[in-house]
Amino acid sequence: MQGFEKKMGLLMGFSMSFVLTLVGMSSAGKLTLPGFLLSFTVSFLISLLAGKIIPAKKIAAEWTRKLNLEPGSLKARLLDALVTDLAYSPFMTLVMVSIAYFQATSHGAKIPFIPMLLKSELISFAVAFVLGFVLPPLFVKILMKDKDKE
Repeated sequence: MQGFEKKMGLLMGFSMSFVLTLVGMSSAGKLTLPGFLLSFTVSFLISLLAGKIIPAKKIAAEWTRKLNLEPGSLKARLLDALVTDLAYSPFMTLVMVSIAYFQATSHGAKIPFIPMLLKSELISFAVAFVLGFVLPPLFVKILMKDKDKE
């Protein structure tokens, strides 16, 4: 099961980082290929590190059990997406917005940090929640097909 969880973490980290970097840079109106590649790489590395430190899946499983939800049910999947989103999105968004802010202000931009952060947090939270709900079942199917081929 350890290999399955590791692959799932890589798929989720890659997907979340890719989409959130794309959405974040697009919403700021500053989407460039070099900027995207740098931001995506940083985001992906942070997501891998966070995945090793934050036991979001264990926390979600515990809440699922405490709330007497059937694992895999719609309510349990919504709860899992919410817990995972709350565990990762605020920190990841803070780091990525801070990097973007310091890059922009080092080039002379005059932008307020808090409004930039709040807008990004709201967008990231919504997008990450949807991805955290939609992607896991798809990735489980993919990984199970790969396992059946072995």
